[in-house]
Formats: sequence, structure tokens, C-alpha cells
Amino acid sequence: MIDTHCHIDFKPFNKDREEVLKRTKEKLTAIVNSGTSYKGNQGVLKLAKENSNFLYPSFGFHPVSSGQSSKKDIEIAMDHMVKHLDDIVGIGEVGMDYFHVKDKKKREKQGKIFESFAELANEHEVPLIIHGRDCEKKAYNIIKKFNSIPEVIFHCYSGSLKTANKLVDEGYYLSFSTMISYSKHHQELAKDIPLENILTETDSPYLAPKRGERNEPINVAKVIEIIAKINEEKVEVIDKITEKNAKKVFNI
Repeated sequence: MIDTHCHIDFKPFNKDREEVLKRTKEKLTAIVNSGTSYKGNQGVLKLAKENSNFLYPSFGFHPVSSGQSSKKDIEIAMDHMVKHLDDIVGIGEVGMDYFHVKDKKKREKQGKIFESFAELANEHEVPLIIHGRDCEKKAYNIIKKFNSIPEVIFHCYSGSLKTANKLVDEGYYLSFSTMISYSKHHQELAKDIPLENILTETDSPYLAPKRGERNEPINVAKVIEIIAKINEEKVEVIDKITEKNAKKVFNI
């Protein structure tokens, strides 16, 4: 099984990162560690080099930060992405966040910056990992204009089934996190979306199956178990399908 979206580089893992990675390697085939800032991307790359053929890096810029960042900050992050295109498996997470950002002008800025990252992924034909919280349809309307992005992933998808079906029609992927452990909405989505369009993730250290705890990549097993139960299928079958999807999307 593969955790397609986590943040092992984040501060909550500072005290026991090596132990967490050791546990993860015993259970999982691979993880994709998504960067969320220029500095963070540098740390993710270092981790990837220390854990080659297991931890795969993607470089991103979190939308909550992007709406407050200068043009120069974005340019530095984008130049860094281009410089390391051969080292990363995708661009992201990038996108828009209407849950945390209510200001109209900042939302507009998020959208423009997201489009610039999408243009970059399109130009260099790199997978794009999207953070689109409470604005999934708007993110879709932006991304559908680009035809050369090889794979589009809506990380921790929480939107409507109607929008989800549009994403599926485009051949995009929807990633389900450990939120599925307690979210009826996510469980209903997972029942209606084709398995061929599903990825699994934890978003560690966030979204633990038990609220208030720190999440870990090994908990991606719980996502697979619940999807299997929902679809009345064997865990091994769901594991095989979702791992195959992840390997195809990220070329790992």
C-alpha cells in the first residue's frame, strides 16, 4: 500500500522521525511526501535522498500561504521546482483554500497563483496535486483548461459527488484520507467513485483516525480497509488497485 500524501517533514515528527519512517517501511511500499513551501520543499528533498526508492517528493506551495506571499516568493518557489523536475514526482500541494481564507482579494490571488502552478505542470508535463478546500468546483474550472498535465490529483477530496463525477470524466484522481474513518460524506463518495480513480493518503500528521492524535502513514491501511468494506470487496483487492493507481500516477 502507498500513502500518496503526507508531511513527514513537519514539526510533529521532529522527535521521532526515524522511528516513524522505520515503522512505515515495514508496512508500506512507498510514500509521497508533499512540500508546502520553498523551505519545506528543500527539507522534503533531503528526506527523499535519505530514503531513496521509498519516500518520493513533490514540491508545493500551500494556498493559505500563497494568498499572503509576494510575487518574488512565488517565483523563487517555482524556479526551485523547475530546477528539481527530475527529482520530484509532482507539483503540489498547490491550489485554493476557501475554508481558511475568506477575504475576496486573497481568494482571487490564490486562484491566479494556482493557475500559474498549473501552467508550470502543463508546460513540463508533471503530475499536479491539488488542495481545493471548499472550492473544488472552482479548482476544476481552472484545471480543465490545461491538456498536457499527465495526471491530476485532488488531494483529500471533500467536494460534492456532482463535481467528483466531472473529475472522473476528465480522468482525474480523487485521493481519500484517513478522514474516511469518521466522515460519512467521504464514505459515500468512496462508494460512488470508480476504484480506478481512487488514491489513498493520510495527510499525516493531520486527520488521524482518532481525532486529537498525530497521524502516521501506516494508518493508510485504515483507508483501504474502509473502502473495501464500503465496496464489499477484499482488502487485498482494494490494496492492489489503489497501489497500482499510485504507481501509475507518480511513476514509481
